[in-house]
Amino acid sequence: MFTALWPRHWSRQQRSNATLVSALVLMVLALALLGHALSFLPDPIGPNAQAFAEGARTTLWLTLVSGLCGLVLGTGAALARTARWTPLRWTARCYIWVIRGTPLLVQILFVYFALPVLVPGLNLPDFAAAVVALGLNVGAYNAEAIRAGLLAVPRGQTEAARALGLSRTYVFFDVVFPQAFKISLPPLVSNFVALLKDSSLAYAIGVVELTNVGNRIQSATFQPIATLSTVAVTYLLLTTLVTQVSNAIEHRFDVEGRAQ
Repeated sequence: MFTALWPRHWSRQQRSNATLVSALVLMVLALALLGHALSFLPDPIGPNAQAFAEGARTTLWLTLVSGLCGLVLGTGAALARTARWTPLRWTARCYIWVIRGTPLLVQILFVYFALPVLVPGLNLPDFAAAVVALGLNVGAYNAEAIRAGLLAVPRGQTEAARALGLSRTYVFFDVVFPQAFKISLPPLVSNFVALLKDSSLAYAIGVVELTNVGNRIQSATFQPIATLSTVAVTYLLLTTLVTQVSNAIEHRFDVEGRAQ
């Protein structure tokens, strides 16, 4: 959306950088001014404006931390899925099978309530437990996206690089992985945006994020329409800005293959 606003004579990199910076600046401003903007609305929104703003910041922070963990975990699982060592390959396959086959809410509750029973002394705070569960969940989906990208790189390029005498490490990091990352970028971005919305399930273990704030306020005021509409609009604002950041990154790497 923002990319089309810049002058046509700008290069792809200039338009992408301008879009990225603009989206990030708008995101910071939106989070900083959200409480002030909501304070002008009538009851029950106005008196609870700062609670909504804090909930939005917690939601975004939870998404960023768990998204980063999921990216690292997904990359490792994708490499394990394509490894030659069979036990490692089956371990990664089992992890992906279990995570993708069970509900996210159950995973969050398991990490918070069941994990301390299985590992005595491991009592995670609600935010840390949510990060672990969300990171494990999105990591499984990222693993399949990255694995698909790795398999999509033509084998002939690897064989040609090896024929030139390049080491396996050099071939992977300089030939295979950059192309695989470019191919995997759209589904990775989609997973991150979905993670922003899925983070709402963290309310089940007491994380005071946006959905939890809205649920508490509507329970206390018995005004679900105004409260939940504010929550929905805030999520829409956050996902729109995150999508603009992701679109700028895709545009910069020319994922569509339409470089100008």
